[in-house]
Amino acid sequence: MPQTELIPAHFRDGACRMAAALRDVDRVLVSGHVNPDGDAVGSLAAAGHILRSLGKEFILYSSTGLPQYLQFFPLPGTVHTSLEHLPFTPRCALLLDCGEPQRLGRELAQRLPGLTSLNIDHHLGGDGMGSLANWVDPEAAATAQLMAYVALAAGLPLKNELACAVALGIITDTGGFCHGNTSANIFSLCARLVEDGCDLTGLRERLENTWSMGRMRLWGRLMERARLERNGEVAFCPVLLEDLRQCRALKEDLEGFVEQLRRLGGVRVAALLREDAPQLCKFSLRSYGDTDVRATAAALGGGGHLNAAGGTLRLRSEQAAEVLLAAINAQLAKEDGLSGETR
Repeated sequence: MPQTELIPAHFRDGACRMAAALRDVDRVLVSGHVNPDGDAVGSLAAAGHILRSLGKEFILYSSTGLPQYLQFFPLPGTVHTSLEHLPFTPRCALLLDCGEPQRLGRELAQRLPGLTSLNIDHHLGGDGMGSLANWVDPEAAATAQLMAYVALAAGLPLKNELACAVALGIITDTGGFCHGNTSANIFSLCARLVEDGCDLTGLRERLENTWSMGRMRLWGRLMERARLERNGEVAFCPVLLEDLRQCRALKEDLEGFVEQLRRLGGVRVAALLREDAPQLCKFSLRSYGDTDVRATAAALGGGGHLNAAGGTLRLRSEQAAEVLLAAINAQLAKEDGLSGETR
């Protein structure tokens, strides 16, 4: 069976276009968004394996490096944190799991206009920032899913390290196959990965068995602080810089906490607000079903998906909390009005 026949019809054209584009470029700088999560890292690794199989020179780049909890994951090359003193001058940039130049980091964002670029992403909000080719498909659960289809379109088997890279991204962005984006296509793809030898269970165990005592202490503190708003429909928790210092935790130790808030019965929106500087806060939003947190994030200059979104507020923590909760309440009131519900 031809490899393209293994790609679901909806994704086939985009996969073939991007595979063809990768064949026409060389000396590629591969990058995802700053502070990469498992999908960004998995996509980065998958791209490296694909480019290596195609005989291309490539560099992996992340200005913020890899998070501590993903240090165990094998990559097809060194991840450079600076664009100075690279082994070669890139001719092309492959931009993954990111739809906004500023989320690539300042150094790459400044260099981007001088590079031919390709963009593969699954976030809503644009047609892509690639100058040569773009594939932005919000129907994909993860950018790593799209990379799997690119590999198949290029005639490459989904085995060994490439399969693990794809699995990492899918596990991350489906919440371990618990989120609403876990489609039949995801199960079909993962079945193929497992059939070809990917140790999905082992990968999950490695991801789960990475907690530090700092993370455990931080989560305990935040569990105590979390509160309910809007008659129990909104779960909210602020995180201060002092919390990280006192618990000896890292920002990345917050990964997954907002999903825990969403577990509270009756909650429609879970919101985490993280203080990054005295007047800079990052927020993460999660929801279930048709409750649209992306609309809330977009109203505040952010973005994401229907049930998972985020953004930045250049305000003090107390002010940011007021603004964020007001935006969440406004969106829920709008949705209630459209549906005719009374709460």
